[in-house]
Amino acid sequence: MNGIRIEKRYPTEEELRERNDPMRVEEPSGTYYLRKSKLYTYADYLMWMDDKRRELIDGVVYLMSAPTRFHASASAALQSIFYLFIKKRKGECKVYAAPFDVRLPKNGETADKEIYTVVQPDICVVCDPRKLDDKGCIGAPDLIVEVQSPSTAKRDLNEKFFLYEASGVKEYWVVYPKEKALSVFLLQENGKYSAGTTYEYDTKVPVSIFKGLKIDLKELFDY
Repeated sequence: MNGIRIEKRYPTEEELRERNDPMRVEEPSGTYYLRKSKLYTYADYLMWMDDKRRELIDGVVYLMSAPTRFHASASAALQSIFYLFIKKRKGECKVYAAPFDVRLPKNGETADKEIYTVVQPDICVVCDPRKLDDKGCIGAPDLIVEVQSPSTAKRDLNEKFFLYEASGVKEYWVVYPKEKALSVFLLQENGKYSAGTTYEYDTKVPVSIFKGLKIDLKELFDY
């Protein structure tokens, strides 16, 4: 579609080696490295008491910048639509907006020191109450929404795409506020995401996990 470039691809061997560099921190202005003897865990994450927002992906720290006004508007509108739909039907699902920690452990590990990935999606919907605790969510939400900004565009369609796919997130949305469009990726039986469907302004987007809900993009982007 015009104005949107989907960069989803599998990482190269060189990128995989770089991803395992013991400490890489990215900011909108560039990238710098701080080498440690080990990767960071969720236990380390809990010790950082400053006001910076961070995510951990496979033990690597990514600093997060504040969202733009359009980013925040799109996120707030979607959260409101999901919340009202769930409330009206008295559903068990819960919707959360960032900052909200989602821990994605591997191999069933639940101890803080054994978890190397914690993200703060713009929106997540969790339908299994057993995954919720006082710290946030542990395990894959049913739906995750990431609203693109210049500092996160590459990560949303690469590292996070494969992370959410491998973790079993059933439905992944990437929102493009500037273009007034969004892409939807659905988890298939083979454990891989579909090629994705992109919806433009003035269309309605079906929500796979919520039967009967279609989101009018005009309502979303004119929020």
